[in-house]
Amino acid sequence: MKQNQEITHPFQLLDEIIAQHTVRSLSLNPHKTLITSFVELGNSVAEKTCDVQLINSLSDTLERMLHTMLHNFPENIFWDFDFIVSSMLKQALVAKDGAVSFLESFGDKIVSLLELFGRQSEIRFRYVHDFIFGFVWAKWVQEEAHTRALIEPFSLTFLDCLISKGKKIIQLIGVGDARYHQLSEKCYRNPFCFSREPEDEYRLLTYLATQQLIPVAAWNWNAQPVWDKPFHQLREQLSLKLNIPQNS
Repeated sequence: MKQNQEITHPFQLLDEIIAQHTVRSLSLNPHKTLITSFVELGNSVAEKTCDVQLINSLSDTLERMLHTMLHNFPENIFWDFDFIVSSMLKQALVAKDGAVSFLESFGDKIVSLLELFGRQSEIRFRYVHDFIFGFVWAKWVQEEAHTRALIEPFSLTFLDCLISKGKKIIQLIGVGDARYHQLSEKCYRNPFCFSREPEDEYRLLTYLATQQLIPVAAWNWNAQPVWDKPFHQLREQLSLKLNIPQNS
């Protein structure tokens, strides 16, 4: 009992962080409204390992990620962490003696990503949905499927590619690129042809989830990521079907 309390305690702190912020921790899972609690995720971790150092390192990394996400994407709508925690643990266990080093590196890269693409940067995206639910990953794999098809959505390889892409975008913004232009501080960047205002984003993503058209079912610990569907085009088509306002 004592060991189990030691394991779940740091994950309880993560739930408290969520509770302290004015976010409603919604899940994109079509069968439930709110996310799996971090305590529940901690219990799933404890079923896979009893290494307290690894568990504490995992919790510390998640705490860093959560603080950075809340700071850079305060208007994010869906907060599912199941699959990313599962992926982190799986990769850490494969690293064996290097598990803690892996988690520290993973956390550094996620923090860099969130800071690069969030509201504090020149890029200024509103949500982390495209990353957490695998839309960016699926598009990236499709570009070179013969070499990328086996690369996981939350692998260090893909995170490095996203960081590199973010830095290039910031350079383009700096030189007044036609596609990546400067934004006013009150605006969010939207590269899509349809509105991503909160009510529209909620409607489109929840519909996609019911149709099983989400590349990474982030609410599922055992999700099987899918990249070989035209997710980008499907989002555009379904935005029209749902009468979501289109950008002029």
